[in-house]
Amino acid sequence: MNTRPLNIRPVIRQLDEGAANRIAAGEVVERPASAVKELVENALDAGARRIEVAIARGGKALIRVRDDGCGMSAEDLPLAIARHATSKIDGSDLLDIRSFGFRGEALPSLGAVGRLTITARAAGEAGAAITVEGGRLGPVRPAAANQGTVVELRDLFFATPARLKFLRSDRAETQAIAEVLRRLAMAEPGVGFVLTEEEGARVLFRADPEPLEARLGRVMGRDFIDSALPVEAERDGLRLTGWAALPTYSRGAAVAQHLYVNGRPVRDKLLTGALRAGYFDVLGAGRHPAAVLYLACAPQGVDVNVHPAKAEVRFRDPDAARGLVVSTLRHLLAGTGQRRASAPLATATAAAFRPWTPAPAAVAASYAAQAPLAPGFAEAQARIESPEAEAPDAPLGAARAQLHGNWIVAQTADGMVIVDQHAAHERLVYERLKAQAEGIVPRQALLIPQIVELSEADIARLLQVDDDLARLGLAVEPFGGTAVAVREVPAALPDLNAAALIRDICDDLAEQGASDRLKARTDAVLSSMACHGSVRSGRRLTGEEMNALLREMERTPRAGQCNHGRPTWVELKLADIERLFGR
Repeated sequence: MNTRPLNIRPVIRQLDEGAANRIAAGEVVERPASAVKELVENALDAGARRIEVAIARGGKALIRVRDDGCGMSAEDLPLAIARHATSKIDGSDLLDIRSFGFRGEALPSLGAVGRLTITARAAGEAGAAITVEGGRLGPVRPAAANQGTVVELRDLFFATPARLKFLRSDRAETQAIAEVLRRLAMAEPGVGFVLTEEEGARVLFRADPEPLEARLGRVMGRDFIDSALPVEAERDGLRLTGWAALPTYSRGAAVAQHLYVNGRPVRDKLLTGALRAGYFDVLGAGRHPAAVLYLACAPQGVDVNVHPAKAEVRFRDPDAARGLVVSTLRHLLAGTGQRRASAPLATATAAAFRPWTPAPAAVAASYAAQAPLAPGFAEAQARIESPEAEAPDAPLGAARAQLHGNWIVAQTADGMVIVDQHAAHERLVYERLKAQAEGIVPRQALLIPQIVELSEADIARLLQVDDDLARLGLAVEPFGGTAVAVREVPAALPDLNAAALIRDICDDLAEQGASDRLKARTDAVLSSMACHGSVRSGRRLTGEEMNALLREMERTPRAGQCNHGRPTWVELKLADIERLFGR
């Protein structure tokens, strides 16, 4: 509520340097993890090959970052803690940024809200140190130091104690710091990182310089690498690399998604939306993909100066960036049906088979079973067809049996495959229905058009994509003022709540510049149709039918998982089987 007396003109004042720095700190340093991010990025910009971070009480009492980078001279130190002083850009072109930092705000902001000490030595120079406490600058003094820089921040937010009330527990802040360091470590695999707690010198994270695949395995876990496929694509001046996990490795939350633009970790809505769209219709509701993706482009193709913490970016051509991510992932996942099952899935399959330890009575029975057969015994046994002398060469092998009316057992060249016949056929039918629906989706006219009230901005965005919506079966046209009329809907969705869908599409367009909601609704109907039209569990199949199912799986994209992201087949290698029997 504004309590200023009426008719009193406010006085414009110049804020002092300390107040300006504390305001800047509120944007740049949200919590201890933010301070660690800024200091470690400074070390990377300085060319460090090893970075050591020590903390106490979740970073509230101490944050110390030591690096072996280029260091600073005694003359550099006062400038380093001056606002908007930086060695990373000259200010002539804010779109030609090739470093993590460039604003020159982090160190003065930290010095404004904590007790900051910087000790540094450049090659051929003497060591020096400077201290800032709550914005009060101390003198430069000589100090013993190795080449590089040590930044020590104690009592974070002591100068703004109200901010301390908004921090979480020491454990939660420590976990946030570790997550920041892990994300940066995945951006710079050639740099060594160590994170320790000052109290007890407990090592929380350590990564020595190593190849990218090894670094990702260390940070994300070996299971991620064993379940992921390498990503590499280039188009329109953009290059996409990294690793994308198979749908069977999905997570319950978006905790295993790491995106980088020109080496910078970002949490960008456009890219996270593109990642989600890339896994469209191979994951069930509530499941999230796992991926580490690196998008590289010319510095002029992306603006990193749109967020105080530089966590978001803006692309000059957002459609090209989104399109590259979506098309690359969809093409990659479309070819995973028979390429391989993930190693964790294969391990879990092998673990499900437990070696049998026979009891003494069973041992006696087994000896008796090896005695000469009584007359007619062989004829009384179930007849089992012996497999062919040569193992089949097809990727999913040749069907040998059906178990419990649902599981097809096939022999491959070097092992065996078990197929869930219902889940597999559901995916095949779904892909067939989608192929039949490609092109212009059949539409159904509404007897009474649905009128949807929107803002002018939403109407403008919606009408820019009306042709795309029409191809998906949704006919939308202006209705005058701030309203649109929905006159036709996809024939597969006769009971569609068009108003709610239109508003959701407008939200997607405002946030991501694109929307997949209508396609998602249509494909959900096709998925339901596929589920009801596929081979049911319990149905007996002939050998020809089972082999026909296997061959169609080999020809169909995304046949490795059902419509809900679960695997349709698992594999056991001969080596796995032999280990089960101790051979």
